[in-house]
Amino acid sequence: MIKQRADFAGAVQAAGAVALLVDGDNLPATLAGRLLTRSASHGRVVIKRVYGNMKLLPLWEAAPGFRLCHSGGGKNATDMLLAIEAVDLAHRGGVRTIVIASSDRDFAHLAHYLRERHLTVIGMGEAKAPEAFRRACTDFVELAPPSAAPATMPVKTAPQNPPLSKLDQRIRAVIAKADSEGISIVTLSGQMHSQHGFTIGSTPEKTWRAYLTARPALFACDPRGPDARVRLAPAAQAG
Repeated sequence: MIKQRADFAGAVQAAGAVALLVDGDNLPATLAGRLLTRSASHGRVVIKRVYGNMKLLPLWEAAPGFRLCHSGGGKNATDMLLAIEAVDLAHRGGVRTIVIASSDRDFAHLAHYLRERHLTVIGMGEAKAPEAFRRACTDFVELAPPSAAPATMPVKTAPQNPPLSKLDQRIRAVIAKADSEGISIVTLSGQMHSQHGFTIGSTPEKTWRAYLTARPALFACDPRGPDARVRLAPAAQAG
């Protein structure tokens, strides 16, 4: 036992030694990594303890590097155990900085007590930490809440062509009945009129060539001429 105490004293007397004391009932274990990183910016973290009813804190048990201090289920048991051990560290000497990780205002008294004994007290907590505790500390570090799991990225799908109009469906049907050379534009005009009573002058384009060439994804036209033909565009044929 004497040797263990000597070893402990040697560890905490290291230059710039930091003790990280975590209120596990108040802060989630998902903050463990950030608590260690922020504490290490003040010196070598030689003591890493988390206090709480460990029966209710299985995630803290999985956090690497922490000594678990079971406080039981009594009222304010966690706060009292953390405070007792912080005062004990202050009187043993060697630790220059004590990090109190909690958002509980009750630790303001402990912070004042430790600072009166010339210790640097760093408070670490969430946005809900009260002003009384923040001001009692030498410095206070506000920890952002743990990030939510990233949303599943949407699966990209190939762009879809807009639905064909009824007119384009009818034009395609007439062209599809022709041979592989397509159908002459003049014949297309006549068949659309005879089968559907449609005249191209009722469209904004006014002429068949203008209408068909405005839709290259659907129709492929020959150069101008009296026998110019129109066929389904390759993509339209595949569709």
